Formats: sequence, C-alpha cells, structure tokens
Amino acid sequence: MDNNGDQPVPRVAVVVFLLKGRSVLLGRRRSAVGNSTFALPGGHLEFGESFEECAAREMKEETGLEIGKAAELLTVTNNVMLEQPKKCHYVTVFMRVVVDAAADQVPQNLEPEKCDGWDWYDWDHLPHPLFGPLHKMVSSGFHPFPL
Repeated sequence: MDNNGDQPVPRVAVVVFLLKGRSVLLGRRRSAVGNSTFALPGGHLEFGESFEECAAREMKEETGLEIGKAAELLTVTNNVMLEQPKKCHYVTVFMRVVVDAAADQVPQNLEPEKCDGWDWYDWDHLPHPLFGPLHKMVSSGFHPFPL
C-alpha cells in the first residue's frame, strides 16, 4: 500500500494471553474496532520496543499488573478487518504469561475509556462475542496453554 496518507497502513499489535490455571484475562472493548467484544490486554508496538517490553508496558498501563519480562512469543497473525467501522490491518503478536494460580494480583481497569473492565474467564466457557482475531484463533482449535 502507498503510505501517502490516503491509504491505511498495517500496524503491529502485541497482546497477552495472561493465564491463571485454565483461565484467561479478558476485557470488553470500548473502541471503533471490535466495540463490545472481549479481547486480551495489549496494544500498539512502539518504535524500538521488543515484543516483551510492549507486553509488559501494555499490561501495566491497562491492568496495573506487573509481568516483567515473563512474556513468551506464542504466534503471529495477519488480520485485515474490512467489516469494521474503521477499516484496519493489524499484524498481531500473541504473547503468553502464566501466573501462579495462588497469585493475589488483581487486575484494575486503568483505561475505562477503552475497556469496560477485566475479568478471568475459564477457557472452556469464554464470553461472547470475542474480538475477531481472538475468535478466529479459538474457532480454529488454538489454545494458549503450555503443553
């Protein structure tokens, strides 16, 4: 695509499967893209940032949770979302962090203008609707848990 300002350009998002036992942390989006769908914490990769740094920064900014450099790369997807009110194209980097089931960190909703709140959901009973890229992964049989 031409980058002359007339055409949208692909962006890079880093999102985190924060896992506790068989549960995953999800929040309901408040956004022009995927509004009212459940999604993982994450956001845009900043210039010069590693995937791990981005995951830790976004987790802290959105939920207040500290994950340090514990995030590991799971997979990358290419998501062209033409059906959204704001057409977009994201290369999405999925990271994973496993927390101790006994950990007492409680996620906070630090960006209420972007998210209705965070909660833990059992993988076998995920809420609906899921954000498009996550929905495609779950529908394909993908799961984020270590083998």
